Amino acid sequence: MPVRPRRAQSHTILALLAAVSVVSLAGCQQRALSLDSADPLATGSTAPPSFTETAKSGKAWQADQADIAKGVAYANGLERIGQTEQQLAVYARLHDLNPDNGKLATLYGKKLVQAGKSSQAVPLLETAARSPDADWRVFSALGSAQDQQGQFDKAQESYNRALALKPNELTVLNNMGMSYALQGELKQAESVLRQAMAVNGSAKQPRIRQNLALVVGLQGRFDEARQIASEDLPPDQVEANLDYLKKMMSQPNTWQQLSDGDSG
Repeated sequence: MPVRPRRAQSHTILALLAAVSVVSLAGCQQRALSLDSADPLATGSTAPPSFTETAKSGKAWQADQADIAKGVAYANGLERIGQTEQQLAVYARLHDLNPDNGKLATLYGKKLVQAGKSSQAVPLLETAARSPDADWRVFSALGSAQDQQGQFDKAQESYNRALALKPNELTVLNNMGMSYALQGELKQAESVLRQAMAVNGSAKQPRIRQNLALVVGLQGRFDEARQIASEDLPPDQVEANLDYLKKMMSQPNTWQQLSDGDSG
């Protein structure tokens, strides 16, 4: 019988999601929650990290710290060489000098979320979201930040606002589905992820399919989860992931807490 966990037991779901993502049922090396939508100012680079080029771009930005393009180029270089705190410091300075630039605020907020600094990202993105020209990316990033804060109802409102501006955006649907999963609303999570799978282009998004497999598995439907996961992962990886999920759910009280959700 499918299980429906109560919201009060969402910490159990959160623990399972975090643990299972380590063995990649949520999509190989990809995270369950995603900020993969294109940055409004820059998408970054796949070029190898270069200390020399980063130093050069840093010198160019220091000469004009209000220049957004130069600052973002420097921040991208810092990101590639693993200097996250310095990268965020550049974004903070850029934002101080360009406080009304909503696209910059959105990009800065996304970088804060990626760095796990959602407490700083939420007020920044809430301000950006109040701008009359706020686009869907602002609300998508805000939803991700609110999810990190455990503000799941607010996150889902933000995702709905993003979808109102860009219907069927796969990044938003994926994050919304996983937001419901983190909240313990597995049926709703499954519904949203299946909606995402019905969108053109979703076949190229293994993360969504693997997140669906995870949510289905968390409801105890392991054969169905196996079938879904097998579309992207080799059989040995699928079995390893499912075995790990079953092991996690067989821990004392875990499965019982999930099953007890039927009564709430």
